[in-house]
Amino acid sequence: MILLMSVNPGFGGQKFIPETLNKLTLARKRIDAYMEKTGRQILLEVDGGVNPNNIEEIARAGADTFVAGSAIFGSASDKDPNRYDTVVKSLRDALSRV
Repeated sequence: MILLMSVNPGFGGQKFIPETLNKLTLARKRIDAYMEKTGRQILLEVDGGVNPNNIEEIARAGADTFVAGSAIFGSASDKDPNRYDTVVKSLRDALSRV
């Protein structure tokens, strides 16, 4: 697994750094070339600022693993049976469009 930080490490709730999309695209190309050559899969994870509004774009840039801490835990709803159903569904719905 390769992890790209998409915020400045240190504290939660930061905004996604858009330049990370270019880094994801470059990393995905290298990973795909490696997989074609060796048959070994490497996951590409992004951590920081991931939310329902940008996860689709992040996935299109090449990420296949996502950390969405503040997006989830900052969106808890007492109306959801498990408090986080709505936000998790919105993340999954966005990914289903990729």
